Amino acid sequence: MNDQRATVVQGKAKPRGRFPHIKRAGDFLFVSGTSSRRADNSIAGAKADAMGTTTLDIREQTRAVIENIRDILAIEGATLADVVEISSFLVDMNDFGAYNEIYAEYFDETGPARTTVAVHQLPHPHLRIEIKAVAYAPIQSARNEKRGQR
Repeated sequence: MNDQRATVVQGKAKPRGRFPHIKRAGDFLFVSGTSSRRADNSIAGAKADAMGTTTLDIREQTRAVIENIRDILAIEGATLADVVEISSFLVDMNDFGAYNEIYAEYFDETGPARTTVAVHQLPHPHLRIEIKAVAYAPIQSARNEKRGQR
């Protein structure tokens, strides 16, 4: 039995390159860097007025990123509770407090190990945050979940 598979998730923003949203390797799930992009390529937490002035909301973007990761994990029968490690990339460390506030709505001190770093930029100028995740979700549990036996 092959314990590896890669999946591009229908209904999510298409990856901006040749990589999957999620890769299973045995009992581990690796979620590629995920942003607040929607399937239609609009960006949650990014608005522009008629004059072209942009408003970028790190709280809304952080919430959308974590919820995108939640949805991606569900494809493999996993949840945010299965996440063991998160790496977050912020364009501006001045957003750290607001990001941390929203993050705490989903995770506490018993949650995943976490690293947060500042980066020069992300693949779109309206993106303020990107997160990648690793989850532990044994294959047997995923099979049982799909059968409704969990």
